[in-house]
Amino acid sequence: MISFCQFGAGRIGAIHAANIAAHPAARLSIIVDTDPAAAERLAGRYGARVGNRAEALADPGVDAVVIASSTDTHADLVEAAARAGKAIFCEKPLDLDRRRAEACLAVARECGVALMVGFNRRFDPNFARLEREMRDGRIGKLETLTITSRDPAPPPLDFVRRSGGLFRDMMIHDLDMACWLSGEAPVEIFAMASVLVDPAIGDAGDVDTAVVTLRMQSGALCQISNSRRAVYGYDQRIEAFGSKGALRAENVVESTVAFAGDGGIVTDKPLPFFLERYAEAYRRELDHFIGAVADGTAPLVGGDDGIRGLALADAAAESYRTGRAVTL
Repeated sequence: MISFCQFGAGRIGAIHAANIAAHPAARLSIIVDTDPAAAERLAGRYGARVGNRAEALADPGVDAVVIASSTDTHADLVEAAARAGKAIFCEKPLDLDRRRAEACLAVARECGVALMVGFNRRFDPNFARLEREMRDGRIGKLETLTITSRDPAPPPLDFVRRSGGLFRDMMIHDLDMACWLSGEAPVEIFAMASVLVDPAIGDAGDVDTAVVTLRMQSGALCQISNSRRAVYGYDQRIEAFGSKGALRAENVVESTVAFAGDGGIVTDKPLPFFLERYAEAYRRELDHFIGAVADGTAPLVGGDDGIRGLALADAAAESYRTGRAVTL
């Protein structure tokens, strides 16, 4: 039985807490959050207790930590947990500053603890099957990869101001997917972006619409399309095109029921947002982490993946800022 301390009792924290509590080989022991009321509610729901950082990390009964607190706390918590000898699951990003992220990864390596970064989309059943079929050679040699990711509505402006920007907050998931699905690293990146959804996002120093093109080592091309608004729901699609054919992962909809009439065929919209769309992915990624800790094996998504995603997001931001392709 792996005992967990979780930092963070917000939206993502609630998802992880439920998945830990539901796992037969895990126990949620301690919740730490800057909001005592939120920590008490979540702890009470799953039979955990509320604690503080020092107490939790000093507890010899705690085997692992989940870091689901605000981004500005991630790197410090990774270092503190590593020095306490705890296995670490950390939501992305490790930090908004790549040098700080690299420093905390170095501490985790020095301490010899397991570290997994929360790129949950790799664990989505549909995307995982697409990746397996690509690896099995079903489409032959990959030529183009198209990733579409559009939020249903923009986030609050206070979040925009502290998020690190669309490339680091939102597109970082898609940049990770591009590398994972293609099985290779990009050698060049070019980004274009605009403010088309809400002028206030531009006033806050960010963009709300972006298209990025990656040239991979093999010459394959990947295009990522992001928007902060899709009036029809949470748009999450991938197409891989190769020498022998194509694979597509379509949106997950609220129901498979469709109406057909003389005016056409009407289906339900995609699921509303990431908590619903990726519920199974969140469960599977934590299952994987628990299994890795129990077996003493390295998680499939490690600190290097977190650094690479951040480096690519930084390069995309640089390309947008300069109007030039960036060689990687």
